[in-house]
Amino acid sequence: MKKWVSQFKTEDWVVVAVSVLLLALAILIPNHLPKIPKNLSEPDSWQSIFVLFVIVLLTLYLGWLMLGKPLKGLVLSLAAVFAVSILAQIVASVPQVSYYGFESVFFSVIFGLLIRNLFRVPEWMKPAIQSEFFIKIGVVCLGATILFSDVMKSGAVGLVQAILVVGIVWFFAYFIARRLKVDQRSAMILSSGVSICGVSACITAARVAGGDDRKLSYIVSLVLIIVVPMIYLMPWLASVLLPMLFDDPAVVQEVSGAWIGGTIDTTSGVAASSAIVGELANQHAVIIKGAQNVLIGFVAFFIALYLSTRGEKSGNNSPSLHIVWEKFPKFIIGFVAASLVFSLFQANDLFHLNAKGKLLEPGMAKMFSSLFFSLAFVCVGLETRIKEIVSRENRNLLWAFLTAQTFNIVITFIIACLLFGVVKPMLG
Repeated sequence: MKKWVSQFKTEDWVVVAVSVLLLALAILIPNHLPKIPKNLSEPDSWQSIFVLFVIVLLTLYLGWLMLGKPLKGLVLSLAAVFAVSILAQIVASVPQVSYYGFESVFFSVIFGLLIRNLFRVPEWMKPAIQSEFFIKIGVVCLGATILFSDVMKSGAVGLVQAILVVGIVWFFAYFIARRLKVDQRSAMILSSGVSICGVSACITAARVAGGDDRKLSYIVSLVLIIVVPMIYLMPWLASVLLPMLFDDPAVVQEVSGAWIGGTIDTTSGVAASSAIVGELANQHAVIIKGAQNVLIGFVAFFIALYLSTRGEKSGNNSPSLHIVWEKFPKFIIGFVAASLVFSLFQANDLFHLNAKGKLLEPGMAKMFSSLFFSLAFVCVGLETRIKEIVSRENRNLLWAFLTAQTFNIVITFIIACLLFGVVKPMLG
């Protein structure tokens, strides 16, 4: 009995526990939770920053108490990391910056790298540099933003495209990365990012596969940099190629949306790019992206299942269920459970709409996810020396990413044309 209880004192289970409390706040008091401020010019912004800091501090304190870790120095250290994170969020919210598709995690990494490589990280700042802990919380909260009803809006055709694109592109990206001598775990992170939805998929895959955080930050940076030209390239390609294949303007819009939704690696980038094409394209692109986002959990599960059984065979014996369970990352259970619970709440009309007509409670869960991801990537930057990531292996990562993304654009174009240009019109 004591051994059974002791397994819940590991970091993964503690992450699930504190994440449940955060998601409970999102459900119970969504109207009273602050949002991440977009500027510092209003008094409410400073109040929001203070409340968010207290929430993060209590989360970290509770987690450390449950893990039996020392609490000394956490407040001052977290204040510094939190300040850098908020700065990244505010910079990403500047209209001229957000217009080009750069997200807060990009600036979180950049600011952390600048501090680490231009100055010396002082000892007092180190207690709260906990990238692993913050990322796992962000992943669990992310699960609450992935609602299965969003996928069903695209119907069977959209779901088929999502499954085909994710499956084909993931294995192609993994094959290319391994041929270029990228290590297995980094190849899994890259493949998940290219095939599913960029940053969120990279982070989730990294926590499951156990990849190097420095390589994770490199891949995330690639995703966020490459998405910028794609936001403008994809609508232009759609306007040139698709009218040559289809006469119906509505079909052109639907195929454009399906193509953009399946290739651009960030949800904000998908929304911005497809809006250039038109309203119908925008609707289809966002729904297709949502369908692919749901597959994060499935891909993470199979990566975890594969890695938990790999190398554990003894003689002719297959890996036991005990070994699979022991090695399986438990926070993924929290991710899936959060998605199921929030999907059930939505299905029973238990959520509320905000002033913009969007679901309030999942919106608060997304806020928590973004906040903890931003904190995590500040920590990743603070732990990384630039000269260590500028290596031949990372150059291979770059070529693997560019090759996989090019393949993604081509294969998704073919699938979108077949499903939304041929199959869907035939079905009526």
